[in-house]
Amino acid sequence: MRELLISILLFIPLLSFGQEVKVVSVTDGDTVKVLTLDNQIIKVRLAEIDTPERKQPYGKEAKMALSALVFGKTVDLRPVTIDRYGRTVGHLFVGSLNVNKQMVRTGHAWVYKRYMKDKTLITDEDYAKFQKVGIWALPEHLRIAPWVWRKRIK
Repeated sequence: MRELLISILLFIPLLSFGQEVKVVSVTDGDTVKVLTLDNQIIKVRLAEIDTPERKQPYGKEAKMALSALVFGKTVDLRPVTIDRYGRTVGHLFVGSLNVNKQMVRTGHAWVYKRYMKDKTLITDEDYAKFQKVGIWALPEHLRIAPWVWRKRIK
């Protein structure tokens, strides 16, 4: 509880603008660990998107795609909130490239409609489907949305 409170207090100043951080680890296709300028490690969940779980078809490919975009790079973290697990949920930018949108547009992520605020993500997902890239190149029976996959495992 104390750690969550500290995380929230540290998060409040970030709400109005982004922060430059270095990506030091990629957990999966939608989660990274970043190092802040004051040497704190923060776990970040990419907002508005969801990628296959590690053991799910295309999970490893999604992780590799995110790694190629951000691993070892200094990125702009634009936080949105802190989730129930204490992770910062936000958008990552490499220069002007919105990493969250790029993951969807290249077919490495689904739009997480339950949490979507940016409606242009639907256009990005439609583009990936039309191009049959990433998860959309898989046979239909292997294209299982991560939120469905997680429910099946429980």
